[in-house]
Amino acid sequence: MTSAEPALQLARRLRSLRTRGWPGKPITQEQLAEAFKVSVPLISSWEHKRNPVVPPEQRLEAYATFFATSRSVERQPYRVLASLSDEEQAAREALLAELIVLRTRALGESPAENVPPDADNLWRLPPHEDITIVCSKLPERLRTQLPGAGPEDPDYVELYQYSDLDSLFELHGHIRAMNPTNTVRVRPGAGILTADESSSHLVLLGGVDWNQITAELLHRIDLPIRQQQRPDDTDVSGFEVDDDVEVKTFLPKLRKVGNSQVLEEDVALFYRSRNPFNQKRTVTMCNGAFSRGVLGAVRALTDARFRDRNTAHARSRFAGLDSFSILSRVPVLQGTVITPDWTSDDHLLHEWSA
Repeated sequence: MTSAEPALQLARRLRSLRTRGWPGKPITQEQLAEAFKVSVPLISSWEHKRNPVVPPEQRLEAYATFFATSRSVERQPYRVLASLSDEEQAAREALLAELIVLRTRALGESPAENVPPDADNLWRLPPHEDITIVCSKLPERLRTQLPGAGPEDPDYVELYQYSDLDSLFELHGHIRAMNPTNTVRVRPGAGILTADESSSHLVLLGGVDWNQITAELLHRIDLPIRQQQRPDDTDVSGFEVDDDVEVKTFLPKLRKVGNSQVLEEDVALFYRSRNPFNQKRTVTMCNGAFSRGVLGAVRALTDARFRDRNTAHARSRFAGLDSFSILSRVPVLQGTVITPDWTSDDHLLHEWSA
């Protein structure tokens, strides 16, 4: 059974995409039907102004792919492309999320209940629910070494207060693209969260040394993995796993080059559970022994080359479970993070679920 007004909203959106999706280049129903390999009356039924038919989800996927890139209409006949760039893929995911919400409402269902958070990616969360990214805060002794570090400086840059900027930049854009109707905020891990922020979907970047919120949450959740604290910035620490039989320690690998050490492999922790401050929301940790590990935990589900297989692995292992964690190796090549593959025994170190 469909809901009349939401169904009309979806029909208007599909018609708008066709007629105004590419400025100066409206697309006819015949052209779109040819690209989708369907009949013209079917396209017309989805756009009907009084009694539209709600298209199946796979057809919305075709819409999202087609209108994610102008390359779809570079030459005739127009076509749905088989592969997209990272930027085009992000646009596709944002549009698809919007269309799925409209479709779900047209069917008279609740988006929060019927669009699972991991429908296509673990970073897709229910629409219209706040998301708070809590990023490690760079210690004062390190911030003072940066130009424009103080608020009184004319060249002050607020982002200088954060550590793990690579991870924050990568994840913030991805979360915004995956959740276009959600409010996404960024807060420092050394600050105080408001009650509303604490009870939102929490995303924690960085470990217990510089992210106090991560340290606080780890005290409140049942996770058999403990991150070792570093006495100072030059020390090496890792993760301890208690599997009820023995305690295993996983450390990053460094190689001595002259008087310095080069990171060859970090350790990354990805953790997802219900938010202990609000059971209707989630908490997600992306953590590492070093900042390269944090970025590896993030890119496991943002890198277009690996996120589908890593998502499929997590869903096959932990579908329906409230809490799970994945500990993985993160190879580092000349400072560049190699995205961990959770399906590879060479990368996967440990898995746990409640």
